[in-house]
Amino acid sequence: MTIAAGRRAVIAAAIAMPAAPRIAQAAWPDRSLRIIVAFPPGSSTDVVARALAQKLTEAIGQPVLVENRGGAGGNLGTQAAKAATDGHTLLMHSTAISVNPTLYRNAGYTLDDFTAIAVVATAPNGIFVHPSVPATTLPELLAWMRANPGSAYAHSGTGTTPHLGAELLFRTLAGVQATPVAFGPAQAATAVVGNQAPIGSTSLPPALPLIREGRVRGIAVAGARRDPTLPDVPTVAEQGFPGFEASTWFGMFAPARTPNEGVQRLLAEVPRAMASPDLVARLAALSLTDPGLTGEAAASFARREAARWAEVVRSSGATAE
Repeated sequence: MTIAAGRRAVIAAAIAMPAAPRIAQAAWPDRSLRIIVAFPPGSSTDVVARALAQKLTEAIGQPVLVENRGGAGGNLGTQAAKAATDGHTLLMHSTAISVNPTLYRNAGYTLDDFTAIAVVATAPNGIFVHPSVPATTLPELLAWMRANPGSAYAHSGTGTTPHLGAELLFRTLAGVQATPVAFGPAQAATAVVGNQAPIGSTSLPPALPLIREGRVRGIAVAGARRDPTLPDVPTVAEQGFPGFEASTWFGMFAPARTPNEGVQRLLAEVPRAMASPDLVARLAALSLTDPGLTGEAAASFARREAARWAEVVRSSGATAE
């Protein structure tokens, strides 16, 4: 056989050979997921994350673990989640993810560092007082505050919507002087019970049981309508401030580099989990509802919230540093 003929035989044999099998890539997820919660255990963000994690574990066939990384108004959590590139790390955050880039000189991230999966729950903020405060309505409370200038109000943390919403209502719209005192969400509610501050402004879930028990008095709900869990407490808008609304929302995000397969699976599974009747009922009992925003709709909402609250941050002079 000539050299040329030999080469032709080798080439023909190679063509006839079956192609080597491709190494299959593991389907997402191929191991446990973790949800980094940007606030401490017991916060509303944490409650929502743990409820959703349980449902996602059932849906995707892998454990979904919750890891709390509270601190710096939620910024520590964003740093931990942003650093992950394995496609198995998610972030559960609150409205603060939109507020902090304006509130902090260097929050360490922008919204572009994350892919929005869904806004999974929202709750109206609430204003409530210690029983010693002689006010049962918002106009009565404002009159009492004018007679007691500089009265303290406990809020969920600098730059949270309970803080910024109260500043907008008290200082800008009503023209009363009040002293904001930052606590954690649950701690702000209990601070009013202990009369460390006579007034409280938090998202409704941590205050709800205290209002029901009569340990604090509900004055106003800052949602667009009365909350079904407190039908006798009127909205801020009903009490002289038309159009006023201040809520706290909770969203799931993935790092911007998360593989698209994982993002698409989450875009399907998260809304399905949030729609399960038992989870809907559990969250409704805490004044939490799912607004049904996923993907680009959730991302657009987060950007609009960033622009909205940035104006309040600037007008109030609020700063975290």
